[in-house]
Amino acid sequence: MQRYVVLEHTGAPDDPLGCHLDLLMEDGESCRSWRLNHLPQLDGPDLEATPLPPHRLVWLERESAAVSGGRGWARLLVGGVYKGALPGTPGDAVIVQLTGMAAVGLPDPVQLLISNGHCRLSRCT
Repeated sequence: MQRYVVLEHTGAPDDPLGCHLDLLMEDGESCRSWRLNHLPQLDGPDLEATPLPPHRLVWLERESAAVSGGRGWARLLVGGVYKGALPGTPGDAVIVQLTGMAAVGLPDPVQLLISNGHCRLSRCT
């Protein structure tokens, strides 16, 4: 199983809200990454998930650190492992099971779907 983290990213100069979340999923030598305005509610509506450039694997292990280039600060919100495979083409739908979300009050595991610029979390059946 591969690792994932959700980082709270504050102080990014291109973020009009001043705070967003970065979802990082281990993918070989880097992490596939998406920007989320907040964590989706379980079985709630889809949220916007903006693809980001790949992130370095070191972010899977950091509790808190400055982001390079004066782009703010990131701290670990939640992390764990995911079951399933990321698609070969970055724009294709992601459907995986996340374990470790109990740290933010969600059941383990939950299903994550990222498709067409949106994401949602749902109960695993």
